[in-house]
Amino acid sequence: MNTAVKICGLTRPQDVAAAAAAGARYAGLVFFPRSPRNLDPSRAAALALDMPEGLARVGLFVNPDDAALDAVLETVPLDIIQLHGQETPARVAEIRARAGLPVMKAVGVAHPQDLAALLDYGVVADLLLIDAKPPPGAALPGGNGLSFDWRLLAGRRMLKPWMLAGGLTPDNVAEAVRLTGAPGVDVSSGVESAPGVKDPDLIRAFVAAAAAA
Repeated sequence: MNTAVKICGLTRPQDVAAAAAAGARYAGLVFFPRSPRNLDPSRAAALALDMPEGLARVGLFVNPDDAALDAVLETVPLDIIQLHGQETPARVAEIRARAGLPVMKAVGVAHPQDLAALLDYGVVADLLLIDAKPPPGAALPGGNGLSFDWRLLAGRRMLKPWMLAGGLTPDNVAEAVRLTGAPGVDVSSGVESAPGVKDPDLIRAFVAAAAAA
């Protein structure tokens, strides 16, 4: 079975088209003002409404309050909510119930002790995204092009379906899948020519490498 691919931080119609044409299964739209990939709801709605069937629309939020969440959900047709902040398991469950949508929770990993959180969030989230933990003082919780020691995940069983993120590129994604057994992978900066600007050739190469893995 081919590895599922999520292309995150899409900002332009041509990038969405490239992701769909390459065979990605998930398209990520970012709602975090400090990110260079941030979208306002109206712009995100235009992208989401034009996505082909079979491409799941994922909205990325960082510690959203109810008002911020509602402002997006009232305008943008999302299939999945991705939480990429310090949301507690209780808050994840609350957002899932409030939105009535599946929730993907990102868990940052740098050291073995970080893996314990996968159990806590696996109880309440529908999917897990295992990402590299950002360095202290980092402006962004993800999309930093950083990886972690993938061997930490080798042979580990998860409570829920999961994806691997953090520093993935067309050159290393096959090795990452081989070491971790990840059923899905998520990429943003690794297929960009500039922050928020995707490169169609890199997208095609990434999806092909993930599929070959």
